[in-house]
Amino acid sequence: MKLFIGNLPYTMNDAELNNLLSPFGTVVSAKVITDHFSGQTKGFGFVEMSSRPEGHKAMEGLNGTEISHRKLICNEAKPQKKKGARRR
Repeated sequence: MKLFIGNLPYTMNDAELNNLLSPFGTVVSAKVITDHFSGQTKGFGFVEMSSRPEGHKAMEGLNGTEISHRKLICNEAKPQKKKGARRR
């Protein structure tokens, strides 16, 4: 199950995100999204849990929790939209 984690501290990295979710089950992957040009984090990320029950447990345990004075948003990720062809 893939989760969206929003309102992350801008200092958080992939390993810290993985550690944040690991108490709820097996983390398959954890990725904090960064700006392509500056490298600065955008304040959200995606985590893939190994099973749906673990994902629900993580959502219940993290949604609304505060880290570095920021209330986390944790819910199921929506499917990624397909991008159209780029103009040149």
